[in-house]
Amino acid sequence: MTGAERTSILWAHAGNAAELAHLHGELFDTPWNTSSIEQLLAHPGSISLVACAGQPLKTAGFAIGQVAADEAELLTVAVRRDAQRKGVGKSLVQAIGRAAKNAGARKLYLEVAADNAAALALYQALQFTVTGRRKAYYERPGAQAEDAITMALQL
Repeated sequence: MTGAERTSILWAHAGNAAELAHLHGELFDTPWNTSSIEQLLAHPGSISLVACAGQPLKTAGFAIGQVAADEAELLTVAVRRDAQRKGVGKSLVQAIGRAAKNAGARKLYLEVAADNAAALALYQALQFTVTGRRKAYYERPGAQAEDAITMALQL
């Protein structure tokens, strides 16, 4: 994927679950399996999006969030390694925010590993503010657990 390619943001569906689980497994220490992603996609408050780019179109990343009443939570953002730092994650987070706002949410919450400098920079650039810290939240196989930084965005 080159920086000049257009990215299309599409609604995710159950047929995407295996591919999304595979991508999640490549990127996270504690990956979600296909069944877990299918359950998230089927949740009535789910906002689940896939970013596609290239010719032919190929999944560049995805984001899953949920809306409950007037609040939304960004549960995960995953961007294929060769598509990172090319605006895919930013597009996904912005699209989740728009969809959550359209569903009646007034705030979008998330948590991110304290050592994930790229994600923290992205969220701060998108005007998320730090709301707290959860000590030793992210388990790391064979390593010390990492704190989570909690953030929120007014929609």
